[in-house]
Amino acid sequence: MSLQQQIISELKVKPLIDVQEEITRRVGFLKDYVKQAGATGLLIAISGGIDSAVAAGLCKRATDELSLETGKEYMTLGVFQPYGEQVDIGHSYAVAEAFKLTHTAETNIQEAVDEIALETEFAFKSLNMSRHVSRGGKGNIKARTRMVVQYALAFDLNLLVVGTDHASEALTGFFTKWGDGAVDVTPLSSLNKRQIGQLAAALGVPDSVIHKAPTAGLWEGQTDEGELGVSYEANSDYLEGKEVDPKAREILEKHYLRTQHKRRPIPGI
Repeated sequence: MSLQQQIISELKVKPLIDVQEEITRRVGFLKDYVKQAGATGLLIAISGGIDSAVAAGLCKRATDELSLETGKEYMTLGVFQPYGEQVDIGHSYAVAEAFKLTHTAETNIQEAVDEIALETEFAFKSLNMSRHVSRGGKGNIKARTRMVVQYALAFDLNLLVVGTDHASEALTGFFTKWGDGAVDVTPLSSLNKRQIGQLAAALGVPDSVIHKAPTAGLWEGQTDEGELGVSYEANSDYLEGKEVDPKAREILEKHYLRTQHKRRPIPGI
């Protein structure tokens, strides 16, 4: 078995999907998990990108159906988490409006992130190191701070935190360990980026969100494809078992092998 076949098997990606069947299956998965956990609903951080938009649409369907089926009130809480001024925050609100989310909250993480970065630099000084927190390091602080806030909200409201990680991100390890990868449930995990786009169109995600350049929003001008050095088209082709440009294959497989630690359980002895 080739490395490509091993990866596809591990990430459980299908070469073709029935979009409506996948929506129904993933909504059912969320409903079952909420009931098993004894939770009152789901929390999804809506970044303004396509992944969180699709997850929000699935969450809202799941909690609406649970409310109708049980006679109890279940909710989807949409959380917006800008760092300072987010230029595309309107896309987050557009997603919430498209799915008629009646429960939303905005939590600006800038002060918390800046304070953690400052304390880290004090630690560097105590080690006699003249350095600042790197751009990537601060990006990780942002991702982890967002999760701290999400879990603080979820704990007191008895909600499950929903992640947006998917197979295309898992392939490259393009998520922050104990940041956006630290969640209760991941309804998109076996979909590649192309398939997420197919679900987005069927669910009614706004076109402005579907067609924007994917970004983790960790610093100004950052894009996923620019940082990874390979397109999501090639990434999706690879996960569907298709032939891809040898250079793209090399990049994808290097990312995968280098980031194995992110996908594995915590080792112990």
